[in-house]
Amino acid sequence: MTEPHDPEHRTQRLPITRPVEQGAVREPDQSASSAAYDPGPAQQESGGRAGRFWSARRIPAAVLALVVLGGAGLLLYDVAAVRAGHPAMRWRRTLADELADRPLDNVWVLAGAAAAVAIGLWLLVLAVTPGLRGLLPMRPDHPGVRAGLDRAAAALVLRDRAIEVSGVQSVRVRMGRGKVGVRAVSHFRELDDVRADLDTALGTGIKELGLARPPSLSVQVRRPAKKG
Repeated sequence: MTEPHDPEHRTQRLPITRPVEQGAVREPDQSASSAAYDPGPAQQESGGRAGRFWSARRIPAAVLALVVLGGAGLLLYDVAAVRAGHPAMRWRRTLADELADRPLDNVWVLAGAAAAVAIGLWLLVLAVTPGLRGLLPMRPDHPGVRAGLDRAAAALVLRDRAIEVSGVQSVRVRMGRGKVGVRAVSHFRELDDVRADLDTALGTGIKELGLARPPSLSVQVRRPAKKG
């Protein structure tokens, strides 16, 4: 049994029908009901501060190390060969001649400079950003212990909570770092009532996840599309 890796999940349950009482008048239902909520006071209690997990950045670091090592080794070998009385390598002579002859506004010079700047900025971004966006830090309830929750697992837990609400036919949960987006389809009950129950159930679910920074909640409920 494998867990889904995408933080957006969808599941459906079979429709449940209720007989209409004789003499009752059914008013036309809404087509959609939605609202956004910020974390309540109970959800904002984090129990301590927990920073994000930092990625080791092994692949960029390994690629950069290999490139620098290869270039430095080749240049050092050429310099040692010239010191020993051998002519310099053709690539170094060609490069020196080209740099001496080409003006600074040459297309190839500008393209090489732009590529170097882009690579440098990319490496700086990798150095100052933590990465691991799919891992949500949890409350540090125990000193010296750090824990994280996968976004896909958190979305799965909230989806199971939402599908248990009466009137929900299907639900999709998108788990972000600062916001949880829930889109549900309700085939009976008033949409505002279903949304209120979803707000209560999912608010409790978010609190019980134990996240260091509980995300806000956005709930949208609509009727299933009419066939034909």
